[in-house]
Amino acid sequence: MAQEKLGKPLEKEQFLPTITTTRGSNWREKIEEINKLGLKEIALFPTCLQKKERKELYNLLKNSSIKNIPILHLRSDMELWELDYFIENYGTKVFNIHMQIEHPLIYDYSKYKNSIYIENIYYPFNEEELKKFGGICCDFAHLENDRLLDKKKFQHDIKIIEKYPIGSNHISAVKKFTHIDEIGKIRYDDHHLEDLSELDYLKRYSLKYFSPFIAIELANSIKDQLKARDYIIELLNNLP
Repeated sequence: MAQEKLGKPLEKEQFLPTITTTRGSNWREKIEEINKLGLKEIALFPTCLQKKERKELYNLLKNSSIKNIPILHLRSDMELWELDYFIENYGTKVFNIHMQIEHPLIYDYSKYKNSIYIENIYYPFNEEELKKFGGICCDFAHLENDRLLDKKKFQHDIKIIEKYPIGSNHISAVKKFTHIDEIGKIRYDDHHLEDLSELDYLKRYSLKYFSPFIAIELANSIKDQLKARDYIIELLNNLP
């Protein structure tokens, strides 16, 4: 699928360095680094933290330089007060969740349904589920993984992406080799970036798929994420 130069040029403000909590990502160190850099705006993915650790994270955020968290990746066990908390204290604009076939929701999020976007990953998009929320969180690395390994799912999801609002994006690395992920699936996509060329796959995707809220979903340091952001903007804004 060739890149189409559609949509507005990408700007730095769209891309947010991210506190990730996946294996190999030290979220406490990331907060320290953010404080040293004096960053005020980030995305937050507390997706691998149980309630006790989330409370520790929230306390560390209170004393950090962070003022705005436009993007928050929800866990299916997050209580409604947690969504309220981020909206009221950090101006959160968009939330994303996985499909309920992967992680069934425990609580009723209908209060914020129009701000919640469903991320593509292991299963094809379900339109009936999408209609209950704001639209799609387009994860480009997951999409590229499907292009390489599951053409049928890729073609299905592209058709759905064309039909529904894209409220947020995630960007990770895509390797030149496969590995086995934490649930035993063969994948090309990865949350650790070793070389900036692992972002070159983004050239395949139209700028119309890029939303105003884009999370750099990497376990790498915040400094590395900012380098990745600059690379992506240069890469995509200078396509012929």
